[in-house]
Amino acid sequence: MNRTITSLFTIALMALSPIAKANQPVQETYMVTLVPSENGSYTVTPEIPKDGKVAAGTELTVTATPNAGYSLDAVYHTFKGGMWGTHSVESFVPTMKIVVDKDMSIGAVFVENSLVENLKVTHDVVYAQPGKKPLKYDVFAPKNAEDLPAVVIVHGGGWSSNNEDVMRGLARELTKNDQYVVFSIDYRWINKQDGDETPNHMHNLIEDVFGAIAHIQEHAAEYGADPTRIAVTGDSAGGHLSASAAMLCSMIGDGGFGQTEDVYEYMPTYMPNGKTVAEVRAEIVDAVQVAAPSYGPFEAKDFSMFMEQKDQPYWDAVSPLKHIPNVADRAVPNFIVRGTEDPIIPDAMIQGYVDRLKENGQTVEYLQVEGAGHAFFDWKPDAPTRATFEKFGVPYAAKMKAFFDSVFY
Repeated sequence: MNRTITSLFTIALMALSPIAKANQPVQETYMVTLVPSENGSYTVTPEIPKDGKVAAGTELTVTATPNAGYSLDAVYHTFKGGMWGTHSVESFVPTMKIVVDKDMSIGAVFVENSLVENLKVTHDVVYAQPGKKPLKYDVFAPKNAEDLPAVVIVHGGGWSSNNEDVMRGLARELTKNDQYVVFSIDYRWINKQDGDETPNHMHNLIEDVFGAIAHIQEHAAEYGADPTRIAVTGDSAGGHLSASAAMLCSMIGDGGFGQTEDVYEYMPTYMPNGKTVAEVRAEIVDAVQVAAPSYGPFEAKDFSMFMEQKDQPYWDAVSPLKHIPNVADRAVPNFIVRGTEDPIIPDAMIQGYVDRLKENGQTVEYLQVEGAGHAFFDWKPDAPTRATFEKFGVPYAAKMKAFFDSVFY
């Protein structure tokens, strides 16, 4: 009798097992793709299965090792998202921990030693935090630098994506021959893209740039830079913001921005202790001596879709084209490039700015880069972006540097 009951119980369990299995939660997995590396290798622990499926929540440890003659650029993972369709998270030390919570690609990039062996790179210097995101910059200083002119780079990305890391390729090119200390800065993203409860407006982003410059000037000597000699450059949205740094710095003040009729004054996000706004304005105006705003818009009508404000006085106040000084009052030589195949910034948009510079007696060199599209000064871990930088960014960074040399050397 007991044997019969046991047998029936076993048969019942066997019959119910498919139902039990069906009710069990399925382990969620994501695809992890390993990108082949050049000039070095990396390992991933635990090992990725052959089918690439990794259980959600798994922590991966990626360790990169460069080949002889090369140095680590970054360990990274890339996933779908962001303004341009993909987003990368990068680490500049050999070991990176990644939690698998989405489909992703993992890889490591290496660069020739000659690009970095004479550089001291300082990452993530925080200069202010007016909102959710800490605002920071990276410093690329030649070893033993002393009183070198500074270059401030402002990244692009539609005022709403990327950070200072995307300009590290350009930064390394501009430090060649050990003649400049380069500062690559970040800023708030427009509207609520940073997750702030209140929107960030275009003038706030420009105030961030002025705040970064004020912080850089205060700490320049720590990196071997001369705070009284500054070049500004940037690409795309950063082209607009770097032109703003050069052309709108005389508008730095504490009178507010548009709260009083006809008063539009930029209050730097960071203010050095013991200095008045007037002193900071004078220091920035005197220090910014040359600009290289690359393939960016210079008049608000060309980027009004990014702004909530629709009134002309506000637009004029954030438009570098409207505030170009006469060379007799202040000389600001400009070096400007644009790709002939750029689908975002047409030639006419640049030429209007160039014409206005010339009307005011300013020196300007405008170069059309044959065959180049948009954002060729960007550096990202994917192979196509790096190849574009090598083809167009490297030679035109050299031309930019030569233009800076003509001012400072």
